[in-house]
Amino acid sequence: MSRLEQQLWASADILRGKMDASEYKNYLLGLVFYKYLSDLELRAVYEEANGKPEEYPSRDIQFSELTDWYNDDAEELKNTMRRKLGYFIEPQYLFFMLRNNASKYEFQIDDLQTAFIELSRQGESFNSLFDDVDLNSTKLGSHAQQKSTTIMEVIKTLDEIDLFGYEGDVIGDAYEYLIAQFAAGAGKKAGEFYTPQAVSKIISEIVSIGQEELAPFHIYDPAMGSGSLMLNIRQFLSNPEKVYFHGQELNTTTYNLARMNLILHNVDREQMRLNNGDTLDADWPTDEPFLFNAVVMNPPYSANWSASDKFLNDPRFERYGKLAPKSKADFAFLLHGYYHLKDSGTMGIVLPHGVLFRGAAEGIIRKVLLEMGAIEAVIGLPANIFYGTGIPTVVLILKKNRANRDVLFINASNEYEKQKNQNTLRQQDIMKIVDTYKKRENIVNYAHLANFDEIVANDYNLNITRYVDTFEEEEQIDIVALGREMSDLNLQIKQKETDFLALLDELAVTNETKELIEATKRIFV
Repeated sequence: MSRLEQQLWASADILRGKMDASEYKNYLLGLVFYKYLSDLELRAVYEEANGKPEEYPSRDIQFSELTDWYNDDAEELKNTMRRKLGYFIEPQYLFFMLRNNASKYEFQIDDLQTAFIELSRQGESFNSLFDDVDLNSTKLGSHAQQKSTTIMEVIKTLDEIDLFGYEGDVIGDAYEYLIAQFAAGAGKKAGEFYTPQAVSKIISEIVSIGQEELAPFHIYDPAMGSGSLMLNIRQFLSNPEKVYFHGQELNTTTYNLARMNLILHNVDREQMRLNNGDTLDADWPTDEPFLFNAVVMNPPYSANWSASDKFLNDPRFERYGKLAPKSKADFAFLLHGYYHLKDSGTMGIVLPHGVLFRGAAEGIIRKVLLEMGAIEAVIGLPANIFYGTGIPTVVLILKKNRANRDVLFINASNEYEKQKNQNTLRQQDIMKIVDTYKKRENIVNYAHLANFDEIVANDYNLNITRYVDTFEEEEQIDIVALGREMSDLNLQIKQKETDFLALLDELAVTNETKELIEATKRIFV
């Protein structure tokens, strides 16, 4: 665990005994986000006054620079920061000042509440972002002073984190670490909004293949959770600054989490289009752009949905003749995403194995997809790599207008590192999956490229074990050699027994040892 991770985790200890992880994550992640915005403002003000330095001075000096400008011409400072950052936090509400007040035990929770309200009023990007940070909750304390004390301690601990003092994407790394830890600790409920980085990397790299030079690049996640699955695409594109993120999320808390996550990853407001809504109930987006270079998704597995007959006339589903069952919306999510994929794009979706072989309506939908050549690859992942569920999952890769209808099957279910509570895909496991996908070749006990006739012969069943035989034949036993070895061992044993009996005969026989010696000899007779 890095120093950064230790500091982040220590910040959670203050709230951990008061509420469960699904609740205290809202406080901690919200405050981390607010600290980032505050510290970023301090730096932005210093840069405006002095240019970008090789090394930033202490926040005391940065704050002094801000207050000098504020006292001299507050309106100019506000307008400058709103143009540069899209927001302005009043000096008394900056995280730095809240921390100073906490050090002097002068912090009042109402100040933080006012700070959240003021920021939320500064445009759509911040509207309702802090609604889940409930500063009035009795779990923080029975009265205002207890609540202030609890949050004061959290602020003091969080302020020890230097969000800019590390190489690389420290904001993103810190945020993803927190999300992962809360998801692991809170089980299924928290795991819903987080896709492990290893799985994100597999999907991101695969959907970017052949599209690396595209700019602008539009990516869409109809069940975006924290947004992490979309964000990974930037590391595989030549123009990461020209990626446009489109995402929808039903859960309002998780939707706000995604908004924070994209801002923390320095995504410009003009390059994110996020919606809080039900992906299956009403199609979104319906205005341009509504077709995307990449569609990625890790939807809730086998979720319920209405499956109303009205959807048989919905352009997302009508060509398949059947709807996904009410109790298993897996194919509904898949078809929604596929509908929004450009003809030249690639889609990657994580689903439970049941979509590969279940019959009835799902079997009919699967058959149509295969006849269209839509399913390009089926990648089986190890069990217990997702937070909150131990079931094995599969990644389906889909394309439009393919020249043929073959399907590549990859069985990666046995290649992972087992950890205490979770199985993990190592870097070599990720590379092997992606390299195998690129080469599209047979690998014994790992991958098989099945032509369409083979799939038809299997009645459109895509169960991976029908195509990739993972059974390893045991080494043949040489019976003759084994017989000789057993005979030699018997001779050696007999010789040892003879030697042992000879040693017994050399022992002095007394009244005490006579009975023991005779009993020992009878064992070998």
